Amino acid sequence: MMQFGEAFDKVARVVGLGYPGGPKVDKLAKEGQPNITLPKTHFENLDFSFSGIKTAVINLHHKDPEINKADLCASFEKTVTEILVENIKKAIEQTNVKTVALAGGVSANKYIRNEVLKLEDEGIKVYMPDLKLCTDNAAMIASSGYYNFIEGKRDSMDLNAIPNLKL
Repeated sequence: MMQFGEAFDKVARVVGLGYPGGPKVDKLAKEGQPNITLPKTHFENLDFSFSGIKTAVINLHHKDPEINKADLCASFEKTVTEILVENIKKAIEQTNVKTVALAGGVSANKYIRNEVLKLEDEGIKVYMPDLKLCTDNAAMIASSGYYNFIEGKRDSMDLNAIPNLKL
């Protein structure tokens, strides 16, 4: 779900909320209504893609810089959550596994947490860490960096972020 956090960061940057995007989009979305239709990408498999929704948010904001940012954030949050829940349901149908774990920085989003918890009404067991444990993957990245460092792997200071880097 690496793309989830990146999508929230991108939307936050576009609407001028800054970084980190997740908590800021979550907070502003509470002030808005999810009344803007945004596209959802559907795959036959369980892949995720948020490029279409990110592009739609960018285009809407550029076409109308005065767009209600709270409504835009609420609409974005609702749409990506629907995509997540739809994929979880597809995975359950394909695997018959009836247990879901939601973790990472985006799992701190209250709307996402509430919507995923609704799966329990359908007999799905949902595990989520306490909010204080729902942070981004900084500790994982630091650990990976540490092990690369002790193995002698080095990068220059101009190394850019690689969202899909395999660790």
